[in-house]
Amino acid sequence: MTKIASRSASTRLASAIPQFALYGETAVAGQDLLHVEDVESRSARYQWEIEPHVHHGLYQVVWLHQGSAQVLLDEHRETVEAPVALVVPPGVVHGFRFAPNTDGAVLTLSARFLLEGEFQAVGEAFRALFLLPSVVRLMSEDSTSQRLSDLFRSLLAEFKMPDAAGAPVTVWLARAVVWRLSQSSAQGQLAQGPRGQNHQALFTRFVLLVEQNFLEHWPLERYASRLGLSIPRLNRLVRSERGISALELIHERLTREACRRLIYIAAPAARLAAELGFDDPAYFSRFFKRRMGVSPQSYRAAHGEQD
Repeated sequence: MTKIASRSASTRLASAIPQFALYGETAVAGQDLLHVEDVESRSARYQWEIEPHVHHGLYQVVWLHQGSAQVLLDEHRETVEAPVALVVPPGVVHGFRFAPNTDGAVLTLSARFLLEGEFQAVGEAFRALFLLPSVVRLMSEDSTSQRLSDLFRSLLAEFKMPDAAGAPVTVWLARAVVWRLSQSSAQGQLAQGPRGQNHQALFTRFVLLVEQNFLEHWPLERYASRLGLSIPRLNRLVRSERGISALELIHERLTREACRRLIYIAAPAARLAAELGFDDPAYFSRFFKRRMGVSPQSYRAAHGEQD
């Protein structure tokens, strides 16, 4: 499995990165629990090309049973051959150019997927799988590859039933996909040792709150209050899951967004600073340089003009 952590260069887009629910559909509040469709049903409408876009609060797995695709995950580009799974966490810029007649499926999950029902084991697998964007390669003769194809076929069939998005069988099949994929990666092993369901749910809710509000620069007190926690307890919670403080997690998310916008959006850094919630462009420059080691302008110059 390839975890995409580095920032290779990418061509900067001339306009804002499109934000969708499903590709080509307006993002709306209150996403369904899950959605699944075959690759062809949407990509064939766009000549098998899904241009770079982003989802907020949605997790995706693109499974290729047969065929190939050129893949963009943030600034990482490569060509992949089936069988392969492409893992896309929220906020990751992604795009695909599929070979015609590629066979596969796209599973989209909202965070409610993790918050509803019994999720202790699957919750650990979920966080391990979606920690970073990644490419999970499998061998065609591998039994896991066949099981994943069977799971996706069953999931597609169940999803076509009336009111299937939150039906127990559909949810169980989706969780089986997540669990199986997590087990297929060296970094996707289930965490050892018991963790309480309330602990997992609190951390997941904090991550969701950050995703929804990091551009508004909520103070830690507000996050803690929404979760019914003190600031020290919130920090202990985040450190136990990520090894960093709650504020560092928020700053990490804000920095990641700044990097993406500097590369993908052709707008002055001062305007991007305002869009990122900074009233003072100079303060944004200091914040960015402290975290990345270079100024926003230098980062853009180093990453935005290469192929």
